[in-house]
Amino acid sequence: MKTKDEIRHKVWKQLTDEKNGRFPFPLVNRIPNFKGAEKAAAHIASLSIYKEAKVVKVNPDSPQLPLRKQILVDGKVLLVPTPRLKAGFIMVKPEWVPPGEERKAASLSHIKSYGKVIPLTEIPPIDLMVVGSVAIHPDGRRLGKGEGYADREYAIVRELGNPPVPIVTSIHSTQLVHEDIPRDTYDLTVDWIATEEGITKTNTPYEKPNGVEWDHVSDEEMEEMPVLKELWDLKYKK
Repeated sequence: MKTKDEIRHKVWKQLTDEKNGRFPFPLVNRIPNFKGAEKAAAHIASLSIYKEAKVVKVNPDSPQLPLRKQILVDGKVLLVPTPRLKAGFIMVKPEWVPPGEERKAASLSHIKSYGKVIPLTEIPPIDLMVVGSVAIHPDGRRLGKGEGYADREYAIVRELGNPPVPIVTSIHSTQLVHEDIPRDTYDLTVDWIATEEGITKTNTPYEKPNGVEWDHVSDEEMEEMPVLKELWDLKYKK
């Protein structure tokens, strides 16, 4: 069985060699942007679970920018985690964005000018979550860039009492792999996979995290991600 990192590097190399990636470069060690990201976003927007959602949480990476823009165009509330979960989550309400400025408002460089960082206690109920990925197995097993942010974000939301929500990812079709992706109990699996070619349901057999596995959170991570300390104090500090 290949390791998680071996699978990641194979995907990054293939995307690079076949010129299916796009800015920012290099693709290695990031959620890679890809040609056809707009088509993948359009496929997600066609789902009934998207159309019915009022609040959508999306990762801050480049390939998901078209979807973040679309969420605001469609009058939905956008939630985006701050990079490396340093300061929790940014909320952007559609009424805060002048018409025509949705793409700018959804970009990482400008999002704080249109939205605001909110404490955990103010996160609205989330209806749908979209995550970036490096590699995805058709059965829903996922590899991110290896730092565990998407897993943690979902676990935090569940810890706060949000019901389980569908998880969607958008990737280039070459990021779909058939290797036996190793899986840990805290790993997030996806329910829908959108590519430039279409969208498929995974019917994943794997359970998602019900909350943060605190045994796997180091003191260093508590320092680096104050949101985790905020959550711990909120739930467990007497």
